[in-house]
Amino acid sequence: MTLLRGYLCVAVCLILCCCVTQVTSAEETKPLKIGIIGLDTSHSSNFTKILNSAEPKFPEFKACRVVAAYPQGSRDIKESVESVPQITEQVTAQGVKIVPSIEVLLDEVDVVLLESNDGRVHLEQALPVLKAGKPLFVDKPVAGDLTDVIAIYEAAKQYKTPVFSSSSLRYTDGAKKINSGVVGEIIGCDAFSPCPMESTHPDFYWYGIHGVETLYTIMGPGCETVVRVNTPNTDLAVGTWEDGRIGTFRGRRKENNGYQGGYGGTVYGSKGIAPIGSFSGYEPLLVEVVKFFQTGKAPVSPAETLEIYTFMSAADQSKTNGGQPVSLKDVYQRAHQAALKKLAAMKD
Repeated sequence: MTLLRGYLCVAVCLILCCCVTQVTSAEETKPLKIGIIGLDTSHSSNFTKILNSAEPKFPEFKACRVVAAYPQGSRDIKESVESVPQITEQVTAQGVKIVPSIEVLLDEVDVVLLESNDGRVHLEQALPVLKAGKPLFVDKPVAGDLTDVIAIYEAAKQYKTPVFSSSSLRYTDGAKKINSGVVGEIIGCDAFSPCPMESTHPDFYWYGIHGVETLYTIMGPGCETVVRVNTPNTDLAVGTWEDGRIGTFRGRRKENNGYQGGYGGTVYGSKGIAPIGSFSGYEPLLVEVVKFFQTGKAPVSPAETLEIYTFMSAADQSKTNGGQPVSLKDVYQRAHQAALKKLAAMKD
């Protein structure tokens, strides 16, 4: 009888362990709930369609789902404001719940995509997310000026909340191939992209960010000075890196700005010269975003992202100064001091 009781106890323990394992496994595979802030850009609807697809292109997308969205994006950029109703309809068709505030959104999600097209509202929209400790992806541009860009990253550091931002052009097939070493050591890079401007933002922030991100994807951080030459149809920003390498960004406004052939560049390496190639879709970026949400580790360091925006701000300063070289360090230091003061004032 005692032996029988022993067998029964073992059997019960095995059953309980099996049940616990199944529950734990179910919990581990439960998709992350994603929230979106800003339905004034096609990125919101395109990202939702990709992530919520019943047949995802990449296995990473099974790990998450967009479940809620707060529509408010730009308050005064006409194109953005007028796009909200259509994009709202598109995301609700994907099963997304529309909520009345960021606070309500945060109660329903694990992680957040900040998609508002207008970078000027990003700091105020990012702060409650960072305070809540929800990992945050900030779509381009990070903010409406360098002060706010730095403020977002400083706030992320203060609240110990991971934040990540990148253009989809960082993850093109061509850039990945080049960074695998096919041309050897990178000597220089000439990148280009469409560069339409929005008067409320620094010149390159609105769309030139795609080409500048391409440049940094190849060159990496370490630029010391930038010189900008501009005409009504074209901008050329020339950066000199601390190791003597030179990288350029050509912003195109008059030419065809469509996705096909609108992005790219040339890379100069110790073993050869190669084209970077064009836009490879949103999926490669979203794979990295999902990994970031899962791990809390940004694939692009805050320092590099901050330098990218400092480069673009320094290019504006060079334009104002008639094409004179501008130090990125000087531009960053001024903006950093302003960012710390702004954050302190917002806490008061």
